[in-house]
Amino acid sequence: MSSLAVRQAEPVAGSTPGTPQGRPPLRRRIALIPTVTLLLGAIYCLLPVAWVVMAATKSGRELFSTFTFLPGTGFADNVRDLSAYRDGVYWEWMGNSALYAGLGALLSTCVSAISGYALATYRFRGRETIFNVLLAGVLMPPVILAIPQYLLLAKADLTDSYLSVLLPQILFPYGVYLARIYAAAAVPADVVEAGRMDGASEWRIFTRIALPMMIPGMVTVFLFQFVAIWNNFLLPYIMLSDDEKFPITLGLFTLLEQGANTPALYTLVITGALLAVLPLVALFLVIQRFWSLDLLSGAVKS
Repeated sequence: MSSLAVRQAEPVAGSTPGTPQGRPPLRRRIALIPTVTLLLGAIYCLLPVAWVVMAATKSGRELFSTFTFLPGTGFADNVRDLSAYRDGVYWEWMGNSALYAGLGALLSTCVSAISGYALATYRFRGRETIFNVLLAGVLMPPVILAIPQYLLLAKADLTDSYLSVLLPQILFPYGVYLARIYAAAAVPADVVEAGRMDGASEWRIFTRIALPMMIPGMVTVFLFQFVAIWNNFLLPYIMLSDDEKFPITLGLFTLLEQGANTPALYTLVITGALLAVLPLVALFLVIQRFWSLDLLSGAVKS
């Protein structure tokens, strides 16, 4: 009798003492919570993308009559109709977005690199004050600055021009912040001092020594600013009135407004939204190799 009681009290092989047989331990169940949360977040983010991809393949009739996530047969016709709409104005909008985002991100990256390097390397009065002001600019929503920027550019008679969209994008406070942090970590002070002892000018030290070390960080700044300008809607909406200067976001918005009276334009809007995402995906795939090279170089140096 006593031996039977002892055998019943012994835990089953493979189970944790103190837990019911067949149920995973509490620690393992808690560890699944972040995974499930990430899966739900991924589904939440990817469902709209899947809908756009599927809807872009449907004709106007299929869009409202077939299952949501069932592909259609009208993608080629949609692209053809979109290209023919108003003699190809969609591609003008795409080119304008490439101009605003490409040139604006490039100029912004240059300003961020110079400013961040100066704040990280030089010691001067008011340096921390300037940096704190930049941090305040990072926390300030761009919506608050849109109207003052419009009033300033209107005084200079620059509204409804390409410069009215480009100029406000050149100073990127978050880019300056990232550049300062990256320059302080990636550019050793001994290297800068060695360049000065060799007789190099400050500009030569920056362009030949510091900037190559900062390239991976500046690629990140370029990508952030490019995506921000490409997706920007409010600033072009306030600044521009000529639709031939519209970026893709504002052009698709006007096309969507016309779709309220012409439902056939809905398929063009959806197809245009899908095509507008492809340059961002391509840019990310091209730029990510710089991060890989930086990781490899860091492993070699270590």
